[in-house]
Amino acid sequence: MPGTTVDGIAIERDFKAAPSRVFATWTSAESFAQWFGGAQVNVPAETLTYDAVEGTEWRAVMELPDGNTIHWVGDFVNVEPYSHVALTITDVPDSPVRSLITVDLKEIEGGTRMHFTQETPGFSQEQKEATVAGWQGFLDVLEQIALA
Repeated sequence: MPGTTVDGIAIERDFKAAPSRVFATWTSAESFAQWFGGAQVNVPAETLTYDAVEGTEWRAVMELPDGNTIHWVGDFVNVEPYSHVALTITDVPDSPVRSLITVDLKEIEGGTRMHFTQETPGFSQEQKEATVAGWQGFLDVLEQIALA
């Protein structure tokens, strides 16, 4: 169930794909470029640096339907094959402040249960709710890729 917490957001979601497929969709640059931002957003391959190895920085540029762009950066904090990804994220590349995202994957009958959290320091309740809604759209596309 999606929700908000005092310091962040949390989403728990079941996928019909195996944990290895969901993990690969989170950690593959090609897959990430397809689902990050949802179906209406483009993440050009030439703007993406995404190697899911602990201690490496990642970068992506989202091209929005209205012509605006968002520059994202972060670092991979922890990567445990098929079960866990922790990375930081910000859309203010020059800022040292980054929010932590954690993704925990667990095999369940018929697929994978994902528990996702993101820190949201300084976010209003409305911003948290919009962030949850945004991630749900991203995850809809992620699921399609994981099932392909």
